[in-house]
Order: sequence, then C-alpha cells, then structure tokens
Amino acid sequence: MLFDATVRTPLAPMHSEGRIASPMVSQQLAGHRVTVLDEDGDWFEARGTDGYDGWMHRGFLARAPEHPARQSRQPTRISLGCVAGTNAGGDRALPLRAILSPEETVRSGEAIEASRLASRFPLEHGAITRSAQHYFRGTSYLWGGVTPWGADCSGLVQSVFALHGVKLPRDAWQQAELGKDAGSDIDSLDEADLLFFSDRADGKVTHVGISLGDRRMVHLALGRGGYAVERLDDYRDTYVARLRDSFLFGRTVL
Repeated sequence: MLFDATVRTPLAPMHSEGRIASPMVSQQLAGHRVTVLDEDGDWFEARGTDGYDGWMHRGFLARAPEHPARQSRQPTRISLGCVAGTNAGGDRALPLRAILSPEETVRSGEAIEASRLASRFPLEHGAITRSAQHYFRGTSYLWGGVTPWGADCSGLVQSVFALHGVKLPRDAWQQAELGKDAGSDIDSLDEADLLFFSDRADGKVTHVGISLGDRRMVHLALGRGGYAVERLDDYRDTYVARLRDSFLFGRTVL
C-alpha cells in the first residue's frame, strides 16, 4: 500500500490499465475511500472497499491525510440522488450512494444520514426489490457502471444490496460464489434471490438479475439497453427464451 485517497468528483472511473483509452471496469463514488497500491505517472492502481482493483487517474482523487483532524460534527450523509453545493463554490449532482462533503448542503433531491440507512433500507426481501425498481428504473446499460446514471448487471446488484447493508463483490461471477444454493429451477426462486446466467461455452457466469418472485426478474441487460423487468414465463418473448436457455442457478444471499 502506498496511501489512502478519497474520491473528489461525483463519479470516478476505474480502468483496466493506466491509460484513458483502456476499458472502464468499475466506478468509485464521491467521498468513498480507495487504497492506492501502485503508481505509474498520473495513474494510480487503486482498490475499493469491495476489494476490486482498477487504475484511476490522479485527477479524480485527493490524498487522505495521514493524521486526520478531529472529525467534523456534521454527520456523514449519503446521496439518494441529489444536487449539493457550498456557499463558496458551485453545485454538483451526486449519484446514489455518493457521500456529501461536510460543507455541502442539499439543493434538491435527497440525502440521508448514514445512521438512518438501516431504518430507511431494512434488510427485507421486499424492501430490496423495491429499491432496485425505484432507484434504477430507466437506467441505461453501461459496462462498469454502478449508479442509476448508467450501470451493468452486477453494478445494479452490488449497489442495491449495499443500500440495505449487504456487502457484495463487484462482478457477477464473484457474487455467484456467495450465499446458499437456491436451485436451478428458474420458476421457483424467491424474492431477492439472485439469478445467474452464462452465454459462454465454459459456463462461466456472465450475467445476474434479482428475482421479484412470481417468475419475474429485475436486471440491467445489454440486450434490453438497460433496466428491464422480465416475465420469465413469457415464452413468446425471444429474449426471455434466450435468458431461460442460459440460466445456471439461483443463490440466496440474505
């Protein structure tokens, strides 16, 4: 480890290599900390709190103080999608789960104190599926994205469960290794179970969705352009038919 840093912009991309033309593999959010593991010019190899590594440009990060001053009396506040600003500077839009700075006030939208997250987002199956549908409705598909501004399938799952206090890894294949077996019958999964799919010959997991129960699933899919709620018993839909053919198994992570 070289040092810890804090994300200073609303969103910060993580790349597969230390160059801007390399693919974005994930994102970090304002106020979240990363650990810098390596340095190559203006690029840092960084690790998020979920253990996921990627390369980030120094412009997105501020070095965290080695000996932080006495903590602000202002409680930590989490964006639920808001515009925040300070009297000294301009306003900025903050995505879901970004952390406001102590100096910022909410201009529009909503932010919540971190201490209230558990009561606002209880660890209940129905509450988790409602959050997925409420906060990500209309989201476009974006490889490596983790917010309603653009996300991929595992980014949706990770972000929604994080709201409810469940820490999941970043990629679908990693998420598939958690929890307990929920079976391989796609028609019998319970609400908030995770469904895993593969379009590869070797069967490696490539897609994940959240069961809504009653043969329905919410997910972010490239084939749908983003957010979709599927009726998994709609055999007339060719996309659903492909989903069923590529289904591997379900996992219960609660």
